[in-house]
Amino acid sequence: MSTITAREYPSETTGSENSVIFRGVSKRFGDGPQALTVIRDLNLSIGRGEFFSLLGPSGCGKTTALRMIGGFEHPSRGEVLLDGDNISGVPPYRRDVNMVFQSYSLFPHMDVYDNIEYGLRRKRVPREERRRRIAEMVELAQLQSYLNRRPSQLSGGQQQRVALARALVNRPKVLLLDEPLAALDAKLRASMQVELRRIQREVGITFVFVTHDQQEAFALSDRVAVMRAGRLEQVGTPPELYGKPATRFVADFVGLSNFIDGQVEINNPTCLHVQGGERIHLGRPAEAGGRTIVVRPENIGVHAEEPKEGCDGAIVVLKGRVLDNTFLGAKHALRVKTALPEPLLIEARGETMNALAATSSDVWLSWRVADSAVLAD
Repeated sequence: MSTITAREYPSETTGSENSVIFRGVSKRFGDGPQALTVIRDLNLSIGRGEFFSLLGPSGCGKTTALRMIGGFEHPSRGEVLLDGDNISGVPPYRRDVNMVFQSYSLFPHMDVYDNIEYGLRRKRVPREERRRRIAEMVELAQLQSYLNRRPSQLSGGQQQRVALARALVNRPKVLLLDEPLAALDAKLRASMQVELRRIQREVGITFVFVTHDQQEAFALSDRVAVMRAGRLEQVGTPPELYGKPATRFVADFVGLSNFIDGQVEINNPTCLHVQGGERIHLGRPAEAGGRTIVVRPENIGVHAEEPKEGCDGAIVVLKGRVLDNTFLGAKHALRVKTALPEPLLIEARGETMNALAATSSDVWLSWRVADSAVLAD
């Protein structure tokens, strides 16, 4: 029996060199007072062989950044480098990159084989070499049974695999993917995430993936860049972004969160003083002034009696009353009122939760200081 292990995430980049670098890149559309700036001073490095995602809401600039790698847009300021070479002014057909669009853009009058072969013919690759490469891609994308079909005879997932094979058969240094799973239903989307990750690991080239779906980015990526209004909010592995978000926007965008606002005093830099007199331990000294900490709902424990281990400051303990208790099968979603200004959201598991978390019951809450984060903003 095979053993499934947790994915290891690189702390910086995969590979010994960077594949793509944005250096001080800004992008403006239009001139004068009506000009729209969609990318603002972007500095970003993507490692060779890395599955890297650009994540953010609509209009944040992620697709524009992807199109600048592909050559479909050019920086208004700064440089885009591919394997150390400045490609800012290089046209798309002269860049060693390929792009898979959301619509796949397959040729409807060609069968699967001819669609995959098209780019190789344009590059005048010899026939035997074409056949060999196509055979490799057909096996990789598991398209053996579909070679004589046209795109209209394929499902969405099959069309996506053809689009991937057509892009990868050219052996690009970087493959760009502009929300290629957005048109698929939920079940097919989940299965194609597995296929996409498998293909990337087998070919070993750099994938740059654009999505607005946090779960999708986390499932696929070695690292993720979260963007907002043309700026880079944070770059990190999925566990880093989820467990230690740098800003309130990142914490809110990548999952449910509890935000606790307060003041850190100069003479007590390890505590957050919250409205109402409550003190929340920070775990380490913080700069004086207004601060916010974030705690994920699943990191808060629910107890019938006061936990005794909270007295040493390593665990935060609060008393509260359950306002809402929603049973969700494997877990309970609770909303608990404490001395804090806002109720806390909690995801709790266990057979005892039905009795313990009844609405209007008094409970004790706790979380480890290490499981909270002090936000930069």
